Amino acid sequence: MMDLGRLRALHAVAVHGSVGRAAAALGFTSSAISQQISKLERETRTVLLERQGRGVVLTDAARELAGTAQRVLALVEQAEVTLEEQRGQAVGRLLVASFATGARGLLPGVLADLRADCPDLDVRLLESDPYLAAELVARGEVDLALVQDWPTVPLPVQEGVSRLDLGRDPVDLLLRAEHPLAELAVVPVERLCGQRWISVPPGNICHDWLVRTMREAGEEPDVLYQVGEFETQIALIAAGLGVGLVPRLGRGLLPPGVIARPVLPEPSRRIFALWRTQASRRPAITAALAAMRRRWPLRDAAGGPTEA
Repeated sequence: MMDLGRLRALHAVAVHGSVGRAAAALGFTSSAISQQISKLERETRTVLLERQGRGVVLTDAARELAGTAQRVLALVEQAEVTLEEQRGQAVGRLLVASFATGARGLLPGVLADLRADCPDLDVRLLESDPYLAAELVARGEVDLALVQDWPTVPLPVQEGVSRLDLGRDPVDLLLRAEHPLAELAVVPVERLCGQRWISVPPGNICHDWLVRTMREAGEEPDVLYQVGEFETQIALIAAGLGVGLVPRLGRGLLPPGVIARPVLPEPSRRIFALWRTQASRRPAITAALAAMRRRWPLRDAAGGPTEA
């Protein structure tokens, strides 16, 4: 009989595309995942991974087995939800994915609450871009995801996934105090044309929003510096290398010489949680969502859970 943990490892490699990323998602080392795959190969007497350059690729047999593993894991999840619901306690493992500033600005308090209130719950955290996090929830690779999008760049959410709207995270223009725009109390979006931008790389939902916003203002933004971390962006802004639009969530204190100015109309991103609808009754999910509501620092009009 094939071991469930080994099937989970193979499925993770199929979903994430490499042993290293699968290990990060599951909370193990790359060596441990490789060992699980090797044991599964011996059990099935089938080659599952083949070397290609510095990485590995799944064989045809492995892709077929990974599809079967996905269906098996979905059945196991249903059984776990039923048992956990009957016990009325948050137990087992809860894997949470989050974008970087959500992990820094909201989740420390949420995770601390869960550790105190649900001592039998094993909570793991995976930092992930919202596009990928939404896919991981739908595939069953993570249990819960904290994600963000923009009204003009909505995040696609698959059928069978529910959401809890937490609120909106306003975004400010960050710039040096001696910058000409710093004289304005509020910066109209059309005044942002002609600036030297510091932003996240293409393919990130925040970059997509900046490009679309500036195009609507009549200009293709000149992004000179593409960096993933907002903290690094702020350091570049402090050096006088450009301006940036940075959300407030998880931002922290600004360095000397850097100021924030609101933009009109005010840009803001929407923060919400995603989970599989079939797991809605799971106590671990309800406990985590309740902790997010309590800890949300930028309350405006948080809504209830809805199916997307």
